[in-house]
Amino acid sequence: MDDPKILEVFRRYRGNPIITTKDLPYGANSVFNAGATKVGDEIYLLMRVEDRRGISHLTLARSKDGITNWRIDERPTLMPEPREHPEEIWGIEDPRITYVEELGQWVIAYTAYSVGGPLVALATTEDFRTFKRLGPVMPPEDKDAALFPVRFNGRWAMIHRPVPGPYVAGAHIWISFSPDLKHWGDHRILLKARRGGWWDANKIGLSPPPLRTDQGWLILYHGVRTTASGCIYRLGLALLDLEDPRRVLARSDRWVFAPEAEYERFGDVDKVVFPCGWILEGDTVRLYYGGADTCIAMATASLKELLEWLHEHNLYREREQ
Repeated sequence: MDDPKILEVFRRYRGNPIITTKDLPYGANSVFNAGATKVGDEIYLLMRVEDRRGISHLTLARSKDGITNWRIDERPTLMPEPREHPEEIWGIEDPRITYVEELGQWVIAYTAYSVGGPLVALATTEDFRTFKRLGPVMPPEDKDAALFPVRFNGRWAMIHRPVPGPYVAGAHIWISFSPDLKHWGDHRILLKARRGGWWDANKIGLSPPPLRTDQGWLILYHGVRTTASGCIYRLGLALLDLEDPRRVLARSDRWVFAPEAEYERFGDVDKVVFPCGWILEGDTVRLYYGGADTCIAMATASLKELLEWLHEHNLYREREQ
């Protein structure tokens, strides 16, 4: 029997959603799936904004407390540039932000929507005003990518989610390595989508970037369950080895967060919680997520409790004994 006190590891902010299209200084269809980082004493959200054509761009919001009084750029911060970057012809989406101390820059992994399908592209910035595009780094169909903040044996590592052809079962989470952030190889499956009735059967993907802890790299990922009434996006946890992120130490056998509130269950895409960013402050994890592809919401958790919950519900518990 599950302990209800343990189940509610993530606690929703009572004032959710924290940002909707009503807060934007210009008209748009929806705002959701924001990358998150801390810059000085402010929290930055690089938000996906879908315009009324159906094309997405990225807009920056800043706040001292990370909850209220958001200062949102008057104009889109990063627009698609299909003339120079044809892979962005149908928009740019779902940014994940990683600060890389070695480079003194933030690296943003985002989905560029090309005529051949969605693909992974990278950009760097020092100030969230000017951006240097590194271009596509994974071909379509691929998305849900984020960079680790450090090298492993001299190479950068990135998690992403390619989608196989129609005759191959399952869309899994992969990891790849690069000497220069441009050329990627040594591709391998990191986490497999389960099969059958599991909450994360057939299709999974990374949510925020990996979070470094004393016990390993904490991973929050989404599982997509297809039902008679449509898809349900829920979240689970995994833990990777600090020195070798290809080694999975733990993976939850159940979801840790699911669409329950009205703003998560009803919107442009019903029954979706989709985080692209989280921030660690002391023991507190702030999770920023899109609700039903329509708004941005926030939940908090104790890092200690997250790790305890994962070990309690670890699919690989026998390895620890």
